[in-house]
Amino acid sequence: MSRRSDIAIALLAGVLATGACRSRETSHIEPVYDPQTGKLQLLKSDSNGDGKIDTWSHMDGTRVLRIELDTDGDGKVDRWEYYDAAQHLEKVALSRANDGREDAWSYAGPDGSVARIDVSTRRDGKINRVEWFEKGALVRAEEDSDEDGKVDRWESYAAGRLAAVAFDTIHRGTPDRRFVYDADGSTHLEVDPRGTGQFAPVATTPAASNQR
Repeated sequence: MSRRSDIAIALLAGVLATGACRSRETSHIEPVYDPQTGKLQLLKSDSNGDGKIDTWSHMDGTRVLRIELDTDGDGKVDRWEYYDAAQHLEKVALSRANDGREDAWSYAGPDGSVARIDVSTRRDGKINRVEWFEKGALVRAEEDSDEDGKVDRWESYAAGRLAAVAFDTIHRGTPDRRFVYDADGSTHLEVDPRGTGQFAPVATTPAASNQR
């Protein structure tokens, strides 16, 4: 959870502790209530005191639904935090283009670090790439580059570098071509024409290298 989220939740606790009165509590917080039911709907806050609202906590009474944050102060939300019924952080959404539109969703593992990121590479809301992390480092990724419902690109990483990338060039659902990248910068092409999972090395030509 981000520091600004912690601030927003602390401010929320302050509002609730004071009986949730309907006037602006301080210059940094503004609760919004449902005019019919009186239930708290939104908590607006200025987390850094610069006079600009940068955090919006969407509420269902005392329950946090999601928190939206403008972390760089450009007037656009760039981080969305979603909470489950037990008030646990479920996922964090980001805008890779920083234009206020969600296109990546991060999930934490048991230790609190990022375990998986789902990505919509075409920014249409459809997840077509999934990345897995261990101890904060990217270890592998799968992508459906043509969005036909089948993974056609597989990436593996070692020590922070791309170690191999495999492709399904014949749309059978399994890779048939793989480039292996050595630590010294050399590249090897391998093929699996029968789809058995057994790759055999072939001579890498300049034309093949350009198909990475």
